[in-house]
Amino acid sequence: MATVALTQANFEQTLKENETVIIDFWAPWCGPCQSYGPVFEKTSEQFDDVVFAKINTEDEQELAGYFQIRSIPTTVILRDGVGVFQQTGSLPEEAIVDILGQVKALDMDNVRKEMAAQQAEQESK
Repeated sequence: MATVALTQANFEQTLKENETVIIDFWAPWCGPCQSYGPVFEKTSEQFDDVVFAKINTEDEQELAGYFQIRSIPTTVILRDGVGVFQQTGSLPEEAIVDILGQVKALDMDNVRKEMAAQQAEQESK
């Protein structure tokens, strides 16, 4: 599957229609982003059930702000609309494959319970 460009206009719909979305936050002027792009694209060919998306931080500053992107490239993975992974820097193909395997194995009911517990704890402080 080829990568898709995510924008403010198609972001919500993409999350609603797909269980797992991996996003590469990048910019045209970023050297490391240019090196990471082909690795990200090549890895996408191994996963028909995962959306590999790219967000240009220059054009989509609101989305970059929402994810608190401070450095690029940054890779974010969402499952069922929940952020389950975020890392700055380029990842080798093997690491992307491994991380996606771990993400697919997550018990999302447990993840949501843990998130609710953490939120309740923070609100009680």
